[in-house]
Amino acid sequence: MLLKGRNLIQPEDFSVEEINQILSLSQNIIENPSKYSRVCEGKLLATLFYEPSTRTRLSFESAMYRLGGSVVGFSEPNSSSVSKGESLGDTIRTVSCYADVIVMRHPVAGSAEEAAKYTEIPFINAGDGGNQHPTQTLTDLLTIKSLKGNLDNHTIGLCGDLKNGRTVHSLVKAMSRYKGTKFIFISPDELKMPKYIKEAIQEQGHAYYETNNLDEVIGSLDILYMTRVQRERFENQEQYEKLKNYYILNKSKMQNAREDMLVMHPLPRVNEIDVEIDFDERAVYFKQAKYGMFVRMALIMKLLGAKEAKNSLEEAAIDYI
Repeated sequence: MLLKGRNLIQPEDFSVEEINQILSLSQNIIENPSKYSRVCEGKLLATLFYEPSTRTRLSFESAMYRLGGSVVGFSEPNSSSVSKGESLGDTIRTVSCYADVIVMRHPVAGSAEEAAKYTEIPFINAGDGGNQHPTQTLTDLLTIKSLKGNLDNHTIGLCGDLKNGRTVHSLVKAMSRYKGTKFIFISPDELKMPKYIKEAIQEQGHAYYETNNLDEVIGSLDILYMTRVQRERFENQEQYEKLKNYYILNKSKMQNAREDMLVMHPLPRVNEIDVEIDFDERAVYFKQAKYGMFVRMALIMKLLGAKEAKNSLEEAAIDYI
């Protein structure tokens, strides 16, 4: 299964086998990072961020630098020709002339699929509005696999803004491809999981349960995936103020959780996880952020067709002969 030259718009673009390849390579990089320090030497990553980002942009840039490559791009569209009215298609066509792979974040749902029409090099969606965030999903899968040992037979509770949360949309669709997954959706009625996501779960033969009560279900979870209520997705600020602190995970709530439950969060957090939880061994969201860099290293390698460094001069000599 060759990933070289492919685009990643949504998790379904890759088969389960291909995703598992990326996760396995990620774990190899974690175990021996120096082996991969020059595999993308001479390659250029373009990061086009039309929307603010800390973890996604910096982890992509760190990933490329750690692979020996270089980075160009913008983190503020007004510093580019976008401010002059340049179309998305023209921007992508132009950047394709300079770089070897493009990463883009954009506030408009569907923009990633549109942008990919204009590129002749691999394109990675780093988030398009409230739609998809496939590399966060790869990050989440690597976190679960590394800390739980496998991706099968888990009960996952997703809590918070399930209506607008592109991270939870992508994760649910990805985890529904693994056997034995059970989903519990925890949200106020105004922020419930979209119907099309629930239909996709049912098509895969998985069960889901909806509730607005975190205390009711926390004791049954293997993984609790917290999300913030996203101010930038609300047109009505009064509704945002009403819902922003609907869930706050604290020590009291954690007393009812399993000892081996993982608390995950795509970050940034606002108030939905009390900082006292950071010292709980079950809180893995900062580990999760670090896994994001390694999985993006693996993804870049796969899309560029980069090979692992040789273990010894002897192996290199064999190839030369």
